[in-house]
Amino acid sequence: MEHDERELQEFERKLRMAIARREAPLGLKSRVLAKARERRQAQRGRLWIWQRVAATLVVAAVLGGFAEYRHIEEIRKGEAAREQVLTALRITSRTMGRVQERLADGR
Repeated sequence: MEHDERELQEFERKLRMAIARREAPLGLKSRVLAKARERRQAQRGRLWIWQRVAATLVVAAVLGGFAEYRHIEEIRKGEAAREQVLTALRITSRTMGRVQERLADGR
């Protein structure tokens, strides 16, 4: 029993020592604050990089969309011009047909 009491007393002594209040080492507060400041700056740096990547992607998407719009607009204009040429050719063909008919009739 005495052995158990000594072990218990030793355990209690070690426990008191472990939880006893001690003064912080000199400069601990400034080192902790400096480390926290470094972490915040590093996080801001990473955030800055991701913001730039996102902005670049947005600009690329806008420019790509604009280029696609221009391409589609050029195709539409080309198709409209083609229709105008075909209409002009049909009109010319009809007119030429009428002229040939008149020449053939001798008028």
